[in-house]
Amino acid sequence: MYNFNLPNLPERSKKSRISGITMVMDKGLSVHDSENFADASADFTDFVKFGFGTSILTNNLQKKIDIYKEAHIKPYFGGTLFEAFLIRNMLDDYMKYLDKYKVETIEVSDGSMKIPHEKKCEIIQKLSSNYQIISEVGSKEAGVVIPPERWTSMMKDELEAGSFKVIAEARESGNVGIYNTSGGAETALIKNILKTVKADDIIWETPLKAQVVWFVKLLGANVNLGNIAPNEVIPTETLRLGLRGDTFLHFLPDALKKNNL
Repeated sequence: MYNFNLPNLPERSKKSRISGITMVMDKGLSVHDSENFADASADFTDFVKFGFGTSILTNNLQKKIDIYKEAHIKPYFGGTLFEAFLIRNMLDDYMKYLDKYKVETIEVSDGSMKIPHEKKCEIIQKLSSNYQIISEVGSKEAGVVIPPERWTSMMKDELEAGSFKVIAEARESGNVGIYNTSGGAETALIKNILKTVKADDIIWETPLKAQVVWFVKLLGANVNLGNIAPNEVIPTETLRLGLRGDTFLHFLPDALKKNNL
């Protein structure tokens, strides 16, 4: 995978990954852009999310889906689109839409509408028999505070219901949910979540570089990261490996850290 076997790099998981997942947000790439992205970054990308409701508007949607699949990247549609169908009582139509485009992963979320959590878990359990489920916990609305114990109980319940991973909500802006309005990590909340939910079961939305750095330093090279921009996949990988200034010393043994020439 690498062009040179540089020693003292952290060991990265290989596809198909259970940990160290990178989920990319596609907010409207062209077919040509998708081809270029897959050519450059497929080895480091596990999922591509067609953000929010963009798949409804995307030109050449099937061709883009095929490009990602051929690159061994799993495509799926944003949770907001799932909610847009659900609030209209059109869940069966959503399944038909997924099947039409041969999309096998579903994001089940309730960030834009209120779904009783028991009902959400019932939906996850029902859909998980035929699809890979990634569920999302947290509100997209700024100022909505979910107590830490509620975060953990919802995550655990959704995993038990059949979710492959749970996403910790941050939006594409990176300033709600697990972050404060300035984009800084809600440290107490995150550490509380990690006391009872395994890190490998969570995809942390990290649209901002500083957020990637924070989670790599907290949980290591194989932390699951989401909402990465297509042009930030390889830069994100360098942060995972200590090949960028922000994490340069983080993975080095102490003897090398002292080796300032």
